Amino acid sequence: MQLYNKLSAQERAQLLDEAGEDRLTLSFYQYAKIGNPELFRNHLFVAWDQLEVLGRIYVAQEGINAQLSVPAKQFHEFKNFLDGIYFLEGVRLNIAIEHDVKSFLKLKVKVRDKIVADGLNDETFDVTQKGIHVNAQKFNELINDPNTVLVDMRNHYESEIGHFQGAVTPDVDTFRDSLDLIEEDLKEHKEDKNLVMYCTGGIRCEKASAYYKHKGFKNVFQLEGGIIEYARQVDNLELENKFIGKNFVFDHRRAEKISEDVIAKCHQCGEACDTHINCANEACHLLFIQCKACAEKMDDCCSDACKEVHALPYEEQKALRKGKHNSNKIFKKGRSEVLKFKA
Repeated sequence: MQLYNKLSAQERAQLLDEAGEDRLTLSFYQYAKIGNPELFRNHLFVAWDQLEVLGRIYVAQEGINAQLSVPAKQFHEFKNFLDGIYFLEGVRLNIAIEHDVKSFLKLKVKVRDKIVADGLNDETFDVTQKGIHVNAQKFNELINDPNTVLVDMRNHYESEIGHFQGAVTPDVDTFRDSLDLIEEDLKEHKEDKNLVMYCTGGIRCEKASAYYKHKGFKNVFQLEGGIIEYARQVDNLELENKFIGKNFVFDHRRAEKISEDVIAKCHQCGEACDTHINCANEACHLLFIQCKACAEKMDDCCSDACKEVHALPYEEQKALRKGKHNSNKIFKKGRSEVLKFKA
């Protein structure tokens, strides 16, 4: 039984180009009690590998969090497979606004302690006592209410390129960092304000809303389906779009354009830009914002030092990386001191 990828990312990319077939990028999540996550993981991998599904999926005893690329011609078979799993029947699928056949290049199904790293002890509160889910129309009504505090539950590098007008955008690197910070900032308004939250697809708000209700917030709301579903409803129902800029996504596309506004700037020259890239020096791989002019000048690198390394023959670069490991703390996602115009 095959439980791993046989092809490299480069080989998969070539096959996708040659196939020339449409693919759908989508995501979904579901909190549910999974007794044997490892067995469930293997079941998903075998089934989805046969359907040529690619993506990044986390499975834990608390549920599943999936971001996927599905062949368009296989979508109904994929949906039928989900509906055959009792806790995934009818699960909401967040279909991307913009599609790319190479949004994912491998199928990775991983068993984790949690489907989102929230740092919370779930035994201390009732995770099923969630906030009120609202659609795009109700969300717009709520954020027009002066009695509402609108909070972005994403990280700084996500909200930097796009966010809702008037939202509180915490300057944090991780979801877990934002939870206590938001509670402290809003502690005087637990009973007299509407706490309205949003994130990319809804999963972070799902846990956060239950946590904040446990902490004493009386009026807690969350945008159902997150920014992805909001953009779809705004377009289909011809509602006013309150989101400005791009929605950051965690695949090779890196972002979807929700409005024409460019609210960020190149981290190297300061010109208006909202295009994230990873430094081409694989020993660095820093996530930052770079305009086309700087990309050409810097050879897709974040610094002169990285540019010099990237210019070396590949085997020399590989030798320099040997024995070293880059963590998310090293990446710093746009906070590096080499970036003159970082947020």
